[in-house]
Amino acid sequence: MESTGGPYLSTAAVTSPVGIARLLQMTFGCTAFSLVAHQGGFSAAYGTFCMFVWTFCFAVTVFIVTCEFTRLHSCLSISWGNFTAAFAMLATLMSVTAAVIYPLYFVQLGCYPIGCEVRDFRIAASVFAGLLFVAYATEVFLTRAKPGQVTSYMATVSGLLKIVQAFVACIIFGALVNDSQYGKYVATQWCVAVYSFCFVVTVVVVAFSVTGKTALPWFPFERSVVVYTFGAVLLYVSAAVIWPVFCFDSKYGSPRRPGLCAKGRCPWDSQLVVAIFTYVNLLLYVVDLAYSQRIRFVSHL
Repeated sequence: MESTGGPYLSTAAVTSPVGIARLLQMTFGCTAFSLVAHQGGFSAAYGTFCMFVWTFCFAVTVFIVTCEFTRLHSCLSISWGNFTAAFAMLATLMSVTAAVIYPLYFVQLGCYPIGCEVRDFRIAASVFAGLLFVAYATEVFLTRAKPGQVTSYMATVSGLLKIVQAFVACIIFGALVNDSQYGKYVATQWCVAVYSFCFVVTVVVVAFSVTGKTALPWFPFERSVVVYTFGAVLLYVSAAVIWPVFCFDSKYGSPRRPGLCAKGRCPWDSQLVVAIFTYVNLLLYVVDLAYSQRIRFVSHL
């Protein structure tokens, strides 16, 4: 707990640049899901995902601002700096995804058949969804680690990349379960094992950082993370070679999209998404490994 001699409320939580960014996040998020809920409307999994993103991010941001304004975060047994940095990066990725998905599936220029009023509400919601992404990206920019600055691990490039790696892995899992036929060969099952293992360990690294458990005397956390990142690079290299061969080589799969494959239900499309994001995550792990040589962990900020 902080000294009781000072003020109980921290005005910096709402007047600092980061605080202002969080106030804008709450405003834009609340406006986006309110417009959709009131008149814009949503349906299917895509619309539900967008509503979840906006309400989830709004709720967590309110929690963060409340804790910092009342100084209650000092009572929590977590690394507050790591928690806020990790959430800001996650919210940035989720909000940009929703900002792309909602207008793509629900916005149209004409009024028929939804009506002009519904169309206008959907366009307005899309605008505020884009502003929400900008607000969260601004927080990441403001709180990121600067050269020579002592800061939380999750605010460093390596820490932020951990969130992006886990998010990309979720995209891969979504494509895998969408009839990707990964169980057809043992080799593609190996790739799924690689994606799963790296995702789990990355989440564990983030969890250790957020809970402030990186300074355990019996566990060399910093060295272990670097070793794991190097191992993840090797594992993803194997998946980046194996997956395209067993999905797109004519001996095992199809080098071109089958002509009779239904849109949205085509295994070839899912296999292509997995291949693309496999290379994306491989690049992220390589960059992570490079940056991990230049940082030092701070256990509890």
